[in-house]
Amino acid sequence: MIYDYTIETGRGGTLKLADLKGKVILIVNTATGCGFTPQYEPIEALYKNYHDKGLEILDIPCNQFGGQAPGTDEEIHEFCTVHYNTTFPRMKKAEVNGPGELPLYTYLKGEKGFEGFGGHPLKGILEELLSKADPDWDKKPDIKWNFTKFVADRSGNVVARFEPTAPMEEVEACIQALL
Repeated sequence: MIYDYTIETGRGGTLKLADLKGKVILIVNTATGCGFTPQYEPIEALYKNYHDKGLEILDIPCNQFGGQAPGTDEEIHEFCTVHYNTTFPRMKKAEVNGPGELPLYTYLKGEKGFEGFGGHPLKGILEELLSKADPDWDKKPDIKWNFTKFVADRSGNVVARFEPTAPMEEVEACIQALL
């Protein structure tokens, strides 16, 4: 269960996900220098619109995809607050794939695997890039790129995974249905 995990905050503290019981949780691996970085804006809008109704957002910066989050936790926080006026919690930069991945991500990927990039204009570029690195990339539950989102319901069940190419309206509809 998602409540079994603890993660480090970007400010050096610890967050027990059990402390979020009863909340809808959006977990997203982010980067400051990615083509999807402008998604910070609609993610912040979700936070402002739904936080008081029970939404929590966990922003987990990750530098595993093209080195697109190279800064320190403080530099990443400053970038996000200055450029996107984000107010939701930012966690410590972490890995989401491989031997150093956060245990939380091992769990998330086990609950909801990769189901494709949909019809997004960047689908072909992402598929080509990923297939060069691993011909079986699409058969693995690994996180494929920055801004992959997981949603957990108020009981801690992982109910959805959205690739970075998914329309933010779909993410919002999922969250609204759970609130």
